[in-house]
Amino acid sequence: MEMGTSLLSGVLFLCCTGGICELQESKPSAQTNFQSVKPFPNEINNPQAFPEPERTSLPVFTMDYHRIQIPFEFTLWVLLASFAKIGFHIYHKITIWIPESCLLIAIGLIVGAIMHSVKEEPPAVLNTNVFFLYMLPPIILENGYFMPTRPFFENVGTVLWYAVVGTLWNSIGIGLSLFAICQFEVFGVQDINLQENLLFASIISAVDPVAALNVFEDIGVNEQLYIIIFGEGLFNDAVTVVLYSMFTFLADLPVVESSDVFLGVARFFVVAVGGVLFGLLFGFVAAFTTRFTHNVRQIEPLFIFMYSYLAYLVAELFSISSVLAIITCAITMKYYVEENVSQRSCTTIRHVVKMLATVSETLIFFFLGVVTITTDHEWNWAYILFTLLFAFIWRGIGMLVLTQIVNPFRTIQYTFKDQFSLAYGGLRGAICFALVFTLPDTINRKNLFVTASIAIIIFTVFIQGISIRPIVEYMNIRRTHKDLSTINVEIHTRIMEHAVCGIEDLCGQWSHYYWKDKFKKFNDHVLRRILLRDNRAESSIVSLYKKLELQNAIELLDTRMGDLSAAPSVVSLNDERKESSRPKKKFLAADGRKMHDILSKNMYKIRHKTMAYTNKNSLPDNSRAREILIRRHVSIRRSLRAGSFRELPEENVPKSQRHCDADKNNLTLSSS
Repeated sequence: MEMGTSLLSGVLFLCCTGGICELQESKPSAQTNFQSVKPFPNEINNPQAFPEPERTSLPVFTMDYHRIQIPFEFTLWVLLASFAKIGFHIYHKITIWIPESCLLIAIGLIVGAIMHSVKEEPPAVLNTNVFFLYMLPPIILENGYFMPTRPFFENVGTVLWYAVVGTLWNSIGIGLSLFAICQFEVFGVQDINLQENLLFASIISAVDPVAALNVFEDIGVNEQLYIIIFGEGLFNDAVTVVLYSMFTFLADLPVVESSDVFLGVARFFVVAVGGVLFGLLFGFVAAFTTRFTHNVRQIEPLFIFMYSYLAYLVAELFSISSVLAIITCAITMKYYVEENVSQRSCTTIRHVVKMLATVSETLIFFFLGVVTITTDHEWNWAYILFTLLFAFIWRGIGMLVLTQIVNPFRTIQYTFKDQFSLAYGGLRGAICFALVFTLPDTINRKNLFVTASIAIIIFTVFIQGISIRPIVEYMNIRRTHKDLSTINVEIHTRIMEHAVCGIEDLCGQWSHYYWKDKFKKFNDHVLRRILLRDNRAESSIVSLYKKLELQNAIELLDTRMGDLSAAPSVVSLNDERKESSRPKKKFLAADGRKMHDILSKNMYKIRHKTMAYTNKNSLPDNSRAREILIRRHVSIRRSLRAGSFRELPEENVPKSQRHCDADKNNLTLSSS
C-alpha cells in the first residue's frame, strides 16, 4: 500500500509540474487552466512565471487583401472587359467587319501574354459550379426571352430537327471518326477510349452563332434562315449539356453494356420532357404572381429573374435539363408576364437580362484568351487537325442530308445557298470552351481536349466569323425587307391563316395552323382568365396598331426634341436649366400639319368599335359619333387657320360660324 501511495504521489507531482511548464510556455489568455492548476508558493512572487501580454497600439492603416480578393478580382475583370467593349464601339466600323468575340479574345490574348511574362497565374474564377450555376443561366435566359416567338413556332419542327438530330449526328459522327484515328499508333492517342471521344465530340458540337446572327440581322436575310440559325444555337446548347452530362457519366464506367445505351436513350427523353414541364410550371406561376403586383411595381422585375433562376435550380436539383427549363420559362413569361407588368418594368427587365448575358459571354471570351496563353497545353497536331477536319465535314454533310429530308415537308424550301449559310454559320464559342474547361480531372488527356477545343473556337470565330459577311453578300442570299411590320401585312397574314385553318378543318388535316387556332381558343378562354389581370383577348392587329402609333409618335418627336427613351435625371435637369437661355428649335408649319393629321385620324376612338346588327335590314345609329367627329375636325381646321396648336372651345365660336363650318363639312363628306 505504501509503495502504491508513493507511486501515485509521484505521478500527480509529474502531472502538476508538466501543467505549470505548459502554462509558462503558452499565452495567458486561457484563464481556465490557471484556475484548475495551483502554482507552487515559490513561484507566486516570480514575475517571469506569468508574463504580461505585450501591448499593441491601434493601427492607423491596415490592408486585408485576402478577405476581398475574389470579389475584387472579379470586379476588375468585368471592368476591363467592359472598357474593351466601349473601345470597340467608339469606332463602330470595326465591329461591322470583325465580330466582337474576336476582339474580346484578342484582348484576352494580350492580357494573358502580359500575365505570362510576369509569371502571374490567372485567377481560378471558372469552375464547374461557377459556370453552370452563375454564368450559363443569364446567357440562356437572354436567348429564350428575346427569341422571335411567331417565326419560331411556325418553324418549330425544322428548328428541333436541326437542333436535336443535327447535334446527335455531329456528336456521334465526330466521336466515331476520332476514335478510328486513335486506333493508329503513329498518332500517339491510343489511350483515348470511345466514351471520351464521344464526350469531346458532344462538347465541340455546341454552336454559338452570335457573329453569324449579327451579320444576318444587318444584311436582312430571310426570316426562315434567321430563325433556324437562332433556334439551332439555342436548343443545340440544351442538347449538348444533356449529352455532356450523360457521356461524362459513361466515361467513368470501365465497361459500357447494351443496357447502359438503352438507359441513356431513355434518360435523354426524360430529361428533355422534364425540363419543358418545369419551365412551363414556373412560367405560369410567375405570370399568376405578377397579376397582383399592380400596387408594388418596384418588385415586378424581381419575379422574372427569381422564377427563371428557380426553374433552372430545381431542374438541376432533379438532374433534368435545366437549359430547357429556363428556355421554356422565359418564353412563357415573355408572353404572359409582360401584359401584367408596367412599361417601366418591361424596360428594366430587358436591359437587365441583356446586361447579365453580355457580362457572362464577355467574361468567357475574355478568359478564353487569357487561358490560351497561360495554360500548359498538350499539343498533338494530328488529333487537333483531324478534329477541325471532321467538324467541318460532318456539319456540312449533316446539313445537306437533313435538309433533303425536311425540305419536302416545307412550303418554303431551303436552297443550296441557304444550306451553305447554315453549315458555314456554325461557329463555336462560349459554351464549348466553358464545357471543356470544366471537365473533371478524371478524364484522360483533358489538356489535349482543352487545346483542341481552343483551336477550333479560335479558327471558327476568327476565320469564319470575319469571312461570313463578304461570303453571304457575294452569294446574294434571299433577303427580307425589314419594314414589313404594317397593318396591311398583319391583316393579310391573319386572313391567310384563318383561310388555311378552315381549309384544313374541312379536309381533315391537322397542321400547325389547326393547332395554333385550337391553342388560341384555349388560351383566350382558360389561360388568360387565370394568369392575366386584364384577361380580355386583344387582336394582334390592334396590338400592332398601338405599337406602330407609339413608334411613329416617338420618331416624330425624336427628330425635333431629341431622345425620349430615358427618364430625366438630376444632371439632365440642371443641363436643361443651363440651356434654357439658348434659342430653341421651332416646329415648322409642315410638322404642325402632320401632327394634327395624326391626331385627327388616329387619336380619335370611336365609341362603337364593333357594330352589332339586330337584323339584316336595320343598322345601328352612329349619327352621334359622326357629329362628334365632324366637330373635332372643325376645331382642328380652325386652330390651323389661326396658327395656334390649342383647340378653341365650342362655346367661343359664333353660332353662325359653327353652322357654316358644319354645312361645309357635311357637303365635303357627302361629295366624297
